Amino acid sequence: MSSYLTASCPGTGGSLKETPEDFLVEELPLYTPCGEGEHLYLTVEKRGLTTFDLLQQLARALKVPEREIGYAGLKDARATTRQTVSVTGVRPEQAMALELAGVSILAARYHRNKLRLGHLAGNRFEIRLRGVGEGALETALDVLHVLEQVGVPNLFGQQRYGSLGNSHLIGAALLRRNFAEAAAQIVGDPAKIDNERWRQGAEAFAAGDLAGALALLPPRMRDERRMIEALRAGRSAEEAVLALPRKLLRLYLSAFQSALFDRLVAMRLGTLETLWAGDLAFKHDNGACFIVEDPAIEQPRANRFEISPSAPLYGYKVTLAQGQAGLLERALLDKERLQLESFRLPGGLGMEGERRPLRVPLAGAAARQEGDDLLVSFSLPKGCYATSVLREIMKNEI
Repeated sequence: MSSYLTASCPGTGGSLKETPEDFLVEELPLYTPCGEGEHLYLTVEKRGLTTFDLLQQLARALKVPEREIGYAGLKDARATTRQTVSVTGVRPEQAMALELAGVSILAARYHRNKLRLGHLAGNRFEIRLRGVGEGALETALDVLHVLEQVGVPNLFGQQRYGSLGNSHLIGAALLRRNFAEAAAQIVGDPAKIDNERWRQGAEAFAAGDLAGALALLPPRMRDERRMIEALRAGRSAEEAVLALPRKLLRLYLSAFQSALFDRLVAMRLGTLETLWAGDLAFKHDNGACFIVEDPAIEQPRANRFEISPSAPLYGYKVTLAQGQAGLLERALLDKERLQLESFRLPGGLGMEGERRPLRVPLAGAAARQEGDDLLVSFSLPKGCYATSVLREIMKNEI
């Protein structure tokens, strides 16, 4: 994406995430544990680990099934993050005594229900940008002021599309039932792979040398290797791909939904705060949507940030907008040669879809300079990415 909401402001430049300590994320809880119940809520700080890495470590150390551990959201590995998880059958003193690499248990308190995905109000970020340009502080404050007034473009951004930037392409291939293409994208385009063994393995796979690919791909690429072993055993591409973990396949499909949503945000970037007739307005207090019949009546609510225009994460149950906004949403589906029913996949892979606001409010924004570094802090609602703010400040693709 080449355009910015704050295009009139220069970028600060600089670099991001040189160390996990440069990117601090803390969950803002939707509720606090009440002190009684069978679910033990653990406040956990982790460094250099994904949330799934954390869950695996906790499951092994506490001897509980990983699927029984609740969490509210996924956190970046290249960061220092504080988040809450819930477990059962574990005593507080047992959890607090854990010693795990890259993990600190900060608190343990009982609650009555399991923590579920989405059970959080948002996230608070404290981020250090290193090596910024001259005038960076003034620029950052100007950008933050605009974002506070207009809202933050609710982009998923490049981090949503995996290390090779192609997770959405895998999802698109799955949706079109082009399983040979999905398998090729899962192994990866050799031209985009830096790791030598991975690149050589991908080259062998592209040449049809499955045994060679297995010999070359790093052992840590367990899913890719399992898929290739299935192909080598005579399974079809469909059978080999669909044998991958459902969670992983849904992640690819979700990435494709995200890519389409980002394109709709880009189409309306210059008017994110403006309601059109036929828009499905998103209510920020409860997530409900309603059709905008008369923009002149509803726009004052948008100006107060009570409501915003929305766009679909396409799915077989989602409602599309009407009027000009609806034309854009249908035109994008047509361009992709898809229909909403295309997202009704068998085997637990169906994607229902939902509406998502085109912009989100920015809260508690601040910035200060320390030498050549810029320190930025702010809060965003759940499901929103700090990189949407940072790309506006830095004017770098992140």
